[in-house]
Amino acid sequence: MQYSTEENVELLDNPPSSPDLSPNDFFTFPKIKNRLRGQRFQSPEEAVDAFKMDLLANEWNK
Repeated sequence: MQYSTEENVELLDNPPSSPDLSPNDFFTFPKIKNRLRGQRFQSPEEAVDAFKMDLLANEWNK
């Protein structure tokens, strides 16, 4: 705190915990994670592509 005061560092408060502040994808990731479970990917890019394909395929099937 002393350093912060000496260096004029502005401290910000954290927002209060609220369900209204949770990201929109809070429920999306567990569903996709379950559908991709057991698959192995050679690279992070391959995993992202599989994620995108699954997300797009399931958006149209709602």
